[in-house]
Amino acid sequence: MKKSLFKILRWSGGPFLFREIIQRNKVTILMFHDLGENTAETADRSFAYLAKKYNIIDLNKLIAAIEKKDFSDIPSKALVITFDDGHIRNYEMLPVIKKLKIPVTIFLCASIINTNRHFWFDQEWDPGLKGKWWLVPNTERLEILSKNGYKQDKEFEDPQALQKEQIEEMIPFVNMQSHTLFHPILPMCQYDEAKHEITHSKKMLEDDYRLNINAIAYPIGYYSDRDIELVKAAGYKCGITVDYGFNTVKTNPFKLKRISAGDTEDINELIVKASGLWACMKTWNGRKQEYGYTK
Repeated sequence: MKKSLFKILRWSGGPFLFREIIQRNKVTILMFHDLGENTAETADRSFAYLAKKYNIIDLNKLIAAIEKKDFSDIPSKALVITFDDGHIRNYEMLPVIKKLKIPVTIFLCASIINTNRHFWFDQEWDPGLKGKWWLVPNTERLEILSKNGYKQDKEFEDPQALQKEQIEEMIPFVNMQSHTLFHPILPMCQYDEAKHEITHSKKMLEDDYRLNINAIAYPIGYYSDRDIELVKAAGYKCGITVDYGFNTVKTNPFKLKRISAGDTEDINELIVKASGLWACMKTWNGRKQEYGYTK
């Protein structure tokens, strides 16, 4: 039924109007995570469509334009493609990225990549835990996970995240940036915890992989004024949210807006979501969101 809805929305003309009117003179940042078992095929189809309908630019080009307050070098219908977490199957996109010659940014969890550690949000939860139980102090979240057999430094049989040799092969073609160390909800962390996650992830990625880390994606899209100040102090040039909307020369570089594209194989769903139409419908034009700025 959902597939039928996305098909109807695609051919309703809504995505076309969003793209040609709303997105035309703004920069859209799309968020993906893991394209699944058919990553290469899905990436090929999805990126080919996006490259045909949008002008795909590197995140660094957007950062530079906002710093200069000059969008004259930004093409119309500009689009930035991002992936959060650094899932191991992201490596399967590399041949597609090379073939299409498009810039892609991957935000890495620095203490999960190159290990057999797993992402906490992929664990099975106790059925008794209801709602957004993880929106508790970080130490409490870790205690709950520990009672369910998970510790963030536990090594499993197989890796979930990219390994060092994969990352090094991708570096010439992919912009690798920070997604903290272990993907905590930053506003739920104590000051020292948040500072360590933000600053040490940057240092690890720069020291271990010789990367130029200038951007961070806030895990799950939650952030606060304190976290922004820590990000600035650590030397980042921007912070990526999951706040609904598109970016202009006036956008706060530490509150860059982003649209979730989902990790779908359905091209109709991608077209609707990439335009921002779906998120607009779900969030009442961004006024109702389940994540975002936290005081």
